[in-house]
Amino acid sequence: MNLFELSLKLNGFPISEAKRALIEIQDIPESAYEDYVKQHRQEILSYHLNHNSYYRNFIANRNTTEWNKVPVMQKSDLQKPLKERLSDGFSEKKVYVNKTSGSSGHPFIFAKDRYCHAMTWAEILDRFGWLGLDFHTSFQARFYGIPLDTIGYKKERFKDWLGSRYRFPIFDLSEAKLEQFLEQFRRKKFDHINGYTSSIVLFAKYVKSKDLTLTDICPTLKYCVVTSEMLYADDKKLMENTFGVPVINEYGASELDLIAFTNVQGQFVLNSETLFVEIVDEQDQPVPNGTSGRIVITSLYNKAHPMIRYDIGDTGIIDPASSWKKPILKELIGRTNDVAQLPGGKTVPGLTFYYVTKSVIEDDGNVKEFVVEQTALDRFKIMYVSERELTVTETETIKNALYTYLENDLILEFERKDVLDRSKRGKLKQFTSLL
Repeated sequence: MNLFELSLKLNGFPISEAKRALIEIQDIPESAYEDYVKQHRQEILSYHLNHNSYYRNFIANRNTTEWNKVPVMQKSDLQKPLKERLSDGFSEKKVYVNKTSGSSGHPFIFAKDRYCHAMTWAEILDRFGWLGLDFHTSFQARFYGIPLDTIGYKKERFKDWLGSRYRFPIFDLSEAKLEQFLEQFRRKKFDHINGYTSSIVLFAKYVKSKDLTLTDICPTLKYCVVTSEMLYADDKKLMENTFGVPVINEYGASELDLIAFTNVQGQFVLNSETLFVEIVDEQDQPVPNGTSGRIVITSLYNKAHPMIRYDIGDTGIIDPASSWKKPILKELIGRTNDVAQLPGGKTVPGLTFYYVTKSVIEDDGNVKEFVVEQTALDRFKIMYVSERELTVTETETIKNALYTYLENDLILEFERKDVLDRSKRGKLKQFTSLL
């Protein structure tokens, strides 16, 4: 047992038991897997109905006899004191407690019982094993934020040491800092990159500007794993060409588990071992595979806190070729709550602005990063980091593209910045509505 797993065990998280349980789940044949999922989703529903007063009050008199009638939980439903949401027999000292990132606009504190948290780590270890990477010994170049208070900073650095990681703090992504990052790749034998998508994309653009392929200076590099933010096809292509390694997409949520992970065949495989993932319509009813809808997730093992038919705030499509044992996320579209309201009465996903602008704004590599902000019904601000200011012709091209795809007479403002504001954790929110 390595140091990280030993630390989990010493802190009361039964990682060895969880790893054995995960293997047993994976050994269930396809023919019996639907029964496994349905049995465990019913068991966790019954558990919280019997042992969690918060969940009983949430359900009230609503129907739970059929799964599709079980009410969907929103993040706003969970913005209550944690002690009010814990199941019988659990206290804040006896569970794993953390806080969501707040990127959805609805941050809240959540809890997992110790076995559930151990299952989360068993799942992560298993998925990195798909790539032949030992999550705790394969040397990781980690592009993440880091707490700036002394205790939090030291805690993260200690965890990095336990996990064989070298951290690249992403709050300063100036060219001078990116050059320092590049120098570390010349010196260290990294096995893989792991971190926030937008930061790694920015590093890839810098490497490309130097006319380099990263594996030429760091030949031990095998994979790049991106997480926490949207992965666009052109950014994936850029990173793979510039780094010289496959790019793996990781989709997870701290309050749940690892949700989906790219396998070596390039399929974005959903976690069917510890989660039940549904795609639902506006009436909270499941849609056929191949149809877009909201992503709703049930944690099959969290007894400390109910996460049952929980709306994570994203939209997606499950591949029609999926099975109960191997569901595949065909498309992850983005946050449902990041919507733009237009003067003509239309409501569109906020990322539409980002997609359309992105298709125009990065053609020559001048613009390194940008975000879109809605400041009024007809007014949008595009803030960007670039080598030079956008010309009048370029801004007009962007405006015309948005008029073509969305609506005429929108007012666009452009603001060039040295750096873009990121969250406390280092995430970059690509579209924000201030309405």
